Amino acid sequence: MNKLNIGLIGAGRMGAFHGETIAQRLPQANLYAVADPVPGAAKGLISQLDVNAKAYTDPMELIQDPCIDAVVIASPARTHASNVLAAIKQGKAVFCEKPMAVNLKEANEIVHASDESNILVQVGFNRRFEKGFYSAHTEIASGKIGTPQLMKSTTRDPKLNRAESIPEWTIFLETLIHDFDTLMYLNPGAKPVEVYAIADALIRPDLKDSGLLDTAVVTVKFDNGTIATAEANFQAVYGYDVRAEVFGSEGMITAGGIRESSMTRYNHNGVSFDTCRYDQDLLFDAYVGELRSFVDCVIHNKPSLATANDARYALKIALASIESVKSNLPIKLDQHVLI
Repeated sequence: MNKLNIGLIGAGRMGAFHGETIAQRLPQANLYAVADPVPGAAKGLISQLDVNAKAYTDPMELIQDPCIDAVVIASPARTHASNVLAAIKQGKAVFCEKPMAVNLKEANEIVHASDESNILVQVGFNRRFEKGFYSAHTEIASGKIGTPQLMKSTTRDPKLNRAESIPEWTIFLETLIHDFDTLMYLNPGAKPVEVYAIADALIRPDLKDSGLLDTAVVTVKFDNGTIATAEANFQAVYGYDVRAEVFGSEGMITAGGIRESSMTRYNHNGVSFDTCRYDQDLLFDAYVGELRSFVDCVIHNKPSLATANDARYALKIALASIESVKSNLPIKLDQHVLI
């Protein structure tokens, strides 16, 4: 296989970035087609990228195209599972943005279908491909900080945009799901056993009755004794803030940050530095790295670093968090949480 022919589903903000990466940053990949149900969206992205690619309005037509080897899914979250399952059925490797699914029935179907057909499914947990987080994982897995005891993962978005259109429970299913995967990634071999979550509308309290929760904290207990917290907020006025910390019996590791660069400014105003205000700036290398890894795994038949089973575990924590908020009680992960 000289180049991997990739079909991209979704020509929106994230899809456009992935399309640019496939077309311009991955020598082993070819952006063969783009699908988006919005009239003109696929053709518009193809024109913007100046590539010779097919345009579809029906994602299923793209998935069924026999010339496509792999599918990258960046469509709205609630469409992910059906697109992933359709791609697996057509024998195509899949990269899917998080969340892979929004209920455990769909997640279980994907894991089963992927295992049964031996089709690679990679999920867009980009922090696994960020240099600092990857280094932290390697250090922790090698035992250099002993047994993890306390952990925390933070996601704070720089600005709450289009608040009225945000689907219910997004803070768990689409934001904190990154943090849940991060906690799993930085506590290798451990499994979550209990979740307790609280959430509120602190940025836009006027939207709470319509289902918007913009601030949340989740406590996760693991079977190796680790106690972890994950927190999210949709509006950090100082920038896009993504960090993690693992405290162990022999030391501590931190990863992530907010700086635009390593430059620090010292002047009459004090000490300051510039901050990233956009996820594609802060995590640029990770976004590119996850697709580079996906292409490499497909071409060389290697296992993914962010599997469908990883995504299922993160979803279990997200769904348990939702149940915890509803009941104001801790939720055991061995319960069957179906939403």
